[in-house]
Amino acid sequence: MTAVLTRSENHQDLAHDYHHAKPNRSLTYLLPAILKGLEKNRSVRRIFEIGCGTGDLANLLTRKGYHVLASDPSTSAIASARLRFPEQSFEEASAYDDLSARFGSWDAVVSTEVIEHLYRPKIFAQTAFHLLASNGTLIISTPYHGYWKNLALALSGKMDDHFMALRDHGHIKFWSEKTITKLLSDAGFNSIEISRAGRIPALAKSMVIVARKP
Repeated sequence: MTAVLTRSENHQDLAHDYHHAKPNRSLTYLLPAILKGLEKNRSVRRIFEIGCGTGDLANLLTRKGYHVLASDPSTSAIASARLRFPEQSFEEASAYDDLSARFGSWDAVVSTEVIEHLYRPKIFAQTAFHLLASNGTLIISTPYHGYWKNLALALSGKMDDHFMALRDHGHIKFWSEKTITKLLSDAGFNSIEISRAGRIPALAKSMVIVARKP
């Protein structure tokens, strides 16, 4: 059963809210991997997005022919998304809500650069699992961290800048391939595949994870 938090708890447990409406530049290197993951499951027609921000990915996927419903807990982000893409469907909702009860089941769930901001990622994984129909596809992305990238940060003296503790909001979880795989496996997903995006693989900016609900 999906854990559900109150509305106030939802916002207290989110690492940040949106303060501007800048386009999502990370999509320039994430989109090819996202599309490749969706194309592996030819039954995907309807996509639910968790954490849509100001709507860039939802708009791009809609232009590719998918039916997309995009959600975000930020009132300001949803307002901006609706202004930017008035033909697209956006709803104010959190990954901690019982989204399947409100929105039903979907062929695919996508969520880019969101899970690193969440205090309770297990609830996020459960929410995504319950949103999906049987054989549905989950695609998420999160910043990549691995041995060579961390070593390069340390040797360059940029470790403090990268993991900046003095910055308000920002990333609070730093995922590895091992930890993100365990999170999704524990939630019930299988066929988990991970690719890297942005820069060369050893220094990748992000990893894109594709998983299936049995």
